[in-house]
Amino acid sequence: MTFARITRRLGVAAAVAALVSLSACGGGDEARTGGAPEKITFSILSAEGQASAGPLWQPLLDDMSTSIGIPVEPFFGSNYTVLVEAMRGNQTQVAWFSAKPAVEAIDRADGEVIARTVNREGADSYRSTLIVKTGSGITLDQVLACGKRFDFGIGDAQSTSGTLAPMAFLFNPRGIVPEQCFSTVRAANHQANAFAVATGVVDVATSNTVNTVFLNRQNPAIAAQITEIWESPPIPESGIVVRGDLDPATKEKIRAFFLSYGQGEGVEAERQRQVLAGLEYSQFRAADDSYLNPIREMVADQDLAEAKARGDNAAAATAETELQRLRSLREVQP
Repeated sequence: MTFARITRRLGVAAAVAALVSLSACGGGDEARTGGAPEKITFSILSAEGQASAGPLWQPLLDDMSTSIGIPVEPFFGSNYTVLVEAMRGNQTQVAWFSAKPAVEAIDRADGEVIARTVNREGADSYRSTLIVKTGSGITLDQVLACGKRFDFGIGDAQSTSGTLAPMAFLFNPRGIVPEQCFSTVRAANHQANAFAVATGVVDVATSNTVNTVFLNRQNPAIAAQITEIWESPPIPESGIVVRGDLDPATKEKIRAFFLSYGQGEGVEAERQRQVLAGLEYSQFRAADDSYLNPIREMVADQDLAEAKARGDNAAAATAETELQRLRSLREVQP
């Protein structure tokens, strides 16, 4: 079984259960009737659910509700399959997505990017990492030597930094297929992978620099048990995605809210900046779907590698054409 097939199975049961529950609550039905919806449901990825992410996001959602004049409710999912499917079914109308699931939401769930996040240092990118237990002595060269020596933790199938980036930047260029390289391959979110490395459940796993910041702040004991042995090139930061068929006036109110949040002077602006700081952000910056082209390039690279591996010449030619198209767009960008 390929790593992609393994990771696609992650969270399917959870996705079905969560979406049935959300549909029973009537989530998203108002958006289908035309005009402003009676409420907005906002998707948030959280490894531990509402208990960990809720206190960080709720102040922003409360401010959003006040600003747009519509109640905003959170929907927490433990993996991106749940969240993309929720938007596709119109159970959620707005989402905070990392770059790869944002592409999925655009392609499969009528999504549209309205903003991208900027971290506390002013950067709108981050990096995928490979982590090992501190003091283990495991090096990147040993990992890339394969030989089924190590147990490996990969990310959610839709994770940009947990799966796509390490495949595109590290494994594919070397012809490495994870399930052929490692003793075992298990798929989990970043936080679960970090705990698995720290406790010795797996020897090496994917993570990212954002998760490193959160671990250092929220669980320094675990963070101290983790060492990074590889970093990817910069990856576009997460973005705010809305359903394309959302009431246009409501969509513009949401866009205006994010682009102005935490900006300007005064007590209220400073309070909003403190809310953003809790999320490790400094602002939301204007963006459209084109900011995700680097992700589409990585997807095309992965499609090409998989097509070649299974000997599908037609699919390989299609992927190669798309890859060259995206590379040409990058070359003419300022």
